[in-house]
Amino acid sequence: MSKGSALVSIIFAFVCGIVIGNITSTKTGGGEEAAANEAGAGDAKPGAAAAAPDDGLERYQVPVTAAQPVKGPADALVTIVAVSDFQCPFCSRVEPTITQLMQDYKGKLRVVWRNNPLPFHQNAEPAAELAMEAMAQGGSDKFWAMHDKLFNNQQAIERANLESYATELGLDLNKVKAALDNHTHKAQIEGDQAVAAKLGARGTPAFFINGRPLSGAQPVDAFKTIIDDELKRADKLIKSGVAKTQVYGSLTKNALTAAKAPEAAKPEAPRRQPDPKAVYKVPVGTSPAKGPADALVTIVEFSDFQCPFCGRVVATVKQIEDTYGKDVRIVFKQNPLPFHQNAGPSAEFTMEANDEGKFWQAHDKLFGSQQALERANLETYAKDLGLNVAKVKTALDTNKHKAQIDADQALARTLGAAGTPSFFVNGRSLRGAQPFEAFKAVIDEELAKAKQLVSSGTPKSQLYAKIIENGASEPKFIDAPNAPAAAAPAEPDADKVYQIASTGKAPVKGAPNAKVTILQFSDFQCPFCSRVEPTVKQVMDTYGSKVKMVWRNYPLPFHQNAMPAAQAAYEVFQQGGDAKFWQFHGLLFSNQQAISRPDLEKYAEQVGGINMAKFKAALDSEKNKAAVQADIDAVEKSGARIGTPSFFINGKLLQGAQPFEAFKAAIDKALAEAK
Repeated sequence: MSKGSALVSIIFAFVCGIVIGNITSTKTGGGEEAAANEAGAGDAKPGAAAAAPDDGLERYQVPVTAAQPVKGPADALVTIVAVSDFQCPFCSRVEPTITQLMQDYKGKLRVVWRNNPLPFHQNAEPAAELAMEAMAQGGSDKFWAMHDKLFNNQQAIERANLESYATELGLDLNKVKAALDNHTHKAQIEGDQAVAAKLGARGTPAFFINGRPLSGAQPVDAFKTIIDDELKRADKLIKSGVAKTQVYGSLTKNALTAAKAPEAAKPEAPRRQPDPKAVYKVPVGTSPAKGPADALVTIVEFSDFQCPFCGRVVATVKQIEDTYGKDVRIVFKQNPLPFHQNAGPSAEFTMEANDEGKFWQAHDKLFGSQQALERANLETYAKDLGLNVAKVKTALDTNKHKAQIDADQALARTLGAAGTPSFFVNGRSLRGAQPFEAFKAVIDEELAKAKQLVSSGTPKSQLYAKIIENGASEPKFIDAPNAPAAAAPAEPDADKVYQIASTGKAPVKGAPNAKVTILQFSDFQCPFCSRVEPTVKQVMDTYGSKVKMVWRNYPLPFHQNAMPAAQAAYEVFQQGGDAKFWQFHGLLFSNQQAISRPDLEKYAEQVGGINMAKFKAALDSEKNKAAVQADIDAVEKSGARIGTPSFFINGKLLQGAQPFEAFKAAIDKALAEAK
């Protein structure tokens, strides 16, 4: 897999049972489409000397006008237009890189800001409005001061926080409140988004370096490679008579004004798709439910209180209830995803509320307050809902409802519904935050079937049990070589065995003749990779000689220390074998926020027995980069599309920082198949 593909994969894995596109509003506003053709500060005017010839590079005309916040001199030889979102974690991660570039290229670089608040970041647009109000009150200087304040406090950008930051920076608070209330800067922000969308920059962060696109939170060297090349091109223009203030306009004069239409996709080999007609055996059990038990249609929802897509579909479920009334019953099952740290406690909270007969009140409270699900918030909500606060605290402290929550999650995994939200409509699978129309199509079909069963003599009280009695208990697929273009993407085939090529000797722990081999593709800077490490240990402790764990490197391109860390770990392995590698591996994950070059050398010394001169030379020369890249290439050649962490258990893919139960189910199945 290419590094770019890896970036796309993780933005899905992560996210929530993996990557879900970052799509902006495509509305226009504020005359910004017209401004795209307007010459701004530093742009070439008609008749400017020596416009750059077509240099064969992918380059775009990205307007720079007085409406955008700018830092750096107007006659800088290189202009970076940053398209960003104040709530995006990847945007905050790249900020130190931009700061370093401004220092390293002082006087030669200017940065121009364009807003692109993504629709699933509910605080991103108000934050953008505040930053633009700061500019309105104090120019670019106030904008960048607010920019820094927002990124430094990215976990606290609710409305109250925004007003507090405005006060701290000496803004007129009354004007700030009016701007936020009246969405004064919304048109300009939508204009930024329209320009970004036109140029193909729909995700964040995205950059245009003298019009040359660079996507994602790339390492500093990725920026420098382009900047250094652009400085050489700018110098040639200046020598030909172009004024420094006209370099940007000259370089972009003949550039593209819109993103190229994507090439027609090559036809893929036939893929198995989830069977849309399959009925699954999804028991209601003791799960919270609303609607009559003898409803004609039962919808079982697997959800996560911290998942933004689960929050988004709440209104759709309410529309279903309002539309179908007593014909529909809604059943809620818990599936707190492992990378949502507040999801587990939130599930516990709602199940304790269920014991007191207030599950749905708690459900609405949490989804209505999705950005505030910390422990203190949950205790406050307990008081608000009139729950027994002492019992709620005890339930949270002891994980009282863990067995039921684990059972819900195990059922979801068995049914192939590990992502959230997932729905089963009279046993038929419907994945994701689908629009009402998608639910309606399935519900109407199931209503007709149910009415026919009732008229044939099936008591309504036994209807759901009758419908699912012969239902499937594992994912069902069909061959769909001619699936329509609008069809939902295929779910990963849990039974597919990938052939991952060996790239030579790799770090191993466990018995050489183990019946189950697990290939772990990981990244030393990935927070989800560190989070799964205790689970990996639990797997090894539980299965002993039955399991062998093999480490494979998969450093993601936007983790600037991940590739050097992977190379360093490989060098330790080369010198000291498995034992030294796993010791070094443990130090890296235990100190994940400190894995820069000096740290790597320090940890190698702590491991002991490492030839430090040889170690340093290996890092300087990137001697082991080819070995690391070979691991990445091995995945691409297998046809798998992964993020980090990913595990191949006897060749079958398990993605993400899954709980132990998910590993157990996969390993037990592999052991049974190995007999």
